[in-house]
Amino acid sequence: MRRYWLDESAFESFEVGGSVRIEGDTLHHIRDVCRQTVGDKFEVLAQGAAYLVTVTGEAKRELTAEILEVREIEQLPTPRLRLAIAVPRFNVFEAVLEKMVEMGVEQIQPLLSDNSFIRTDLSSWKNKEARFQKIIQSATQQSGRGEKMELLAPRKLSEFRTSLVDEINRSGQTAGLFAYEVGRVPIREALTKVRRGSLENLWFFIGGEGGFSRQEVLDFEAAGFEAVTLGRQVLRVETACVAISSVLKYELDLMR
Repeated sequence: MRRYWLDESAFESFEVGGSVRIEGDTLHHIRDVCRQTVGDKFEVLAQGAAYLVTVTGEAKRELTAEILEVREIEQLPTPRLRLAIAVPRFNVFEAVLEKMVEMGVEQIQPLLSDNSFIRTDLSSWKNKEARFQKIIQSATQQSGRGEKMELLAPRKLSEFRTSLVDEINRSGQTAGLFAYEVGRVPIREALTKVRRGSLENLWFFIGGEGGFSRQEVLDFEAAGFEAVTLGRQVLRVETACVAISSVLKYELDLMR
């Protein structure tokens, strides 16, 4: 069954029998691309739930639909996985966005690092933000998630790492892993040092195409992050993201 993401403002109510108004870009996608019309049924996602609706009316600039059933979607299990990634080329980053939605990552923090694709000038990033959000929404619909993955504004690596260390020390519910191509600590071993019982958020760092610089590696180690290995092979950025998120989901029993 087809699924579509809708803003909460589209709902008159969230109860069975309530009406939904579909407009704008979503209308174009549902009616003109997917050919949904009066009498058709599909699910719309909002507020952590899936709403089975049937189209009851059509006008030039909107479709109206009636809610037939409401199905709650379980929230992402804890610990929530969060990716901090040195910005790679945008076509690579788009692939990462799609796969991380599918893997159940809660947040992505883009990082400006020594070797990242963008370092200071954010104009090219701002030009891509709308496309990034469309990719996230499309992957959310495809995977049936009840909540969108949050894409945060880019930050300097040094600033974000410092704030994360403060959060780790303060809360006791957050941890971080730093993946590096010549790391020596297996992920399973690194996770034995994480206080799993109280862990709410687990950040994992991935470098861009150029990896992290030697100075950045030293700064990670000085901040208390051990370099975690993903094996002997050097992985592409998008492959590394899928690999480590898969391992973390398995080791932390998040595949349920």
